[in-house]
Amino acid sequence: MKRKIKIVGIVLLCLFALVVVSLAVVKVSLDASYFKGYDPSAPLESSITDVQEKPTYTHMKVCFNGFRGDRVPTLLLAPKSAARPMPCVIFLHGIGQEKDFVEEQFDGKTVADPFLNAGYAFAAFDQFTRGERKKKRESSWGDLKDFRMRAAYTVNDTRRLIDYLDTRDDIAHDRIYLVGASYGAITGSTAAAFDKRIRAVVLTYGGGNMRAMLSSRATTEELRKKHIPVALVQLFGWYFLSASDPLRYIDEIAPRPILLQNGTDDSLIASAAAKALQDAAPEPKTIKIYDGDHIGTDVKTVFVVLNDGLDFIKQQDAKIVSEESRTEPAS
Repeated sequence: MKRKIKIVGIVLLCLFALVVVSLAVVKVSLDASYFKGYDPSAPLESSITDVQEKPTYTHMKVCFNGFRGDRVPTLLLAPKSAARPMPCVIFLHGIGQEKDFVEEQFDGKTVADPFLNAGYAFAAFDQFTRGERKKKRESSWGDLKDFRMRAAYTVNDTRRLIDYLDTRDDIAHDRIYLVGASYGAITGSTAAAFDKRIRAVVLTYGGGNMRAMLSSRATTEELRKKHIPVALVQLFGWYFLSASDPLRYIDEIAPRPILLQNGTDDSLIASAAAKALQDAAPEPKTIKIYDGDHIGTDVKTVFVVLNDGLDFIKQQDAKIVSEESRTEPAS
C-alpha cells in the first residue's frame, strides 16, 4: 500500500513538473513572438476622409494599414498658422478612451489645443479594441485574448503611424514626439524604445512592473468586491502580460530625453509601479510629481500636466532646430 502511494506521489510530482515546464515553454514562445509583425515596407494603403476646416486647424481622418495589416483610424489635426513642414506630436490615449477624446471639450479647451496653438500637428489613433476598432465578442475569453495583444498593436501601430507621417511633405520627419497618458504612457515608452524616430517622450501617469500595476487601489478594491484573490490575478497578469511590461524596454530610449509625470495619490497606477518606471528610465530624464489622483480626475491638473509636457517638448524641439541650423551648408 505504501509502495502504491509512493508511486502515485511520484507520478503526480512528475505531472506537476511537466505542467510547469510546459507553461514555461509556452510563455517563452508567446513572449518571443509578442511584438513580431511590424513591417515598415508593408503597403500603407492610406486614405484621408472627413476633412473639416476648424477656426485654427484642419481636422482630417486618416486610415492606414497598421500592425499585421489591421486598419488604423487616426485623427490628424494640423494647425493653420504653423510653418511647413510642421513638427508632430503623437498622442496615445488611456485604456478606456478613443481617438475622438482629443477633441472633446474640457472647461472650454481640448487635449489637443495646447499643442496646436504652439504649432504642432497632433495625431491620435483608435487603439486596438477601442473606438472604430471595438470588436463584438461572444465570449470573455476572446476579450482577454484581444486585451493581451492590445499593447503589441498599440506599439506597432504607433510605428506604422510614423511610417505614414514620413510620407507627408507637411510633417517635419525629424521632429516627431510622443505623449502617452496612462495606458498610453505604458505602451508609449516601449514604442519610443523600439522606434528611434521619436525624438522625445512624455510619459504621463504611467507605470511598470506588472504585479505592481495590478496592486493599485482601484484594482484591489474591485477584485475584493468580486471575491477574486489579488495574488491570483497578479500571477495570471505576470504570465500573460509581462511581455508588454515597459521595464523590459525603456532603457532603449536613451539618449533621447524623457519626462515622467505622476500623481501623489494615484488610484489606478500604484506608487510602486510609478516608481519602478521612473527608476528604470534612463538619463536624460525629468520627473515631475503632481498632487492628487490619476490624470483626468481634476480638469485644472490635466492642463497643468499637458502644458508641462508641451514645454518639455518645445525645449527639445528648439535644440533639434538649433542643431539643424548649425549643420546646414552655407548658401
